[in-house]
Amino acid sequence: MAARDGRILVSHDRKTMPHAFARFLLANVSPGLLIVSQKTELLIAIESLIRVWLDFDAAEWTNRLATIPY
Repeated sequence: MAARDGRILVSHDRKTMPHAFARFLLANVSPGLLIVSQKTELLIAIESLIRVWLDFDAAEWTNRLATIPY
């Protein structure tokens, strides 16, 4: 749904999402995936997401997986 809507997917699922994302990319294009550790403090997660939004062009995230904090 996120890819269809042109949005980066944000998830806590460090265990299965990287593999699922890799499989998804075999047949699709994605605006990207950000994985936020559940141990990350809420303020740090929010600040990191805002930083991604302000500091990067959307095209830089195409098919990219990153973790927060990075």
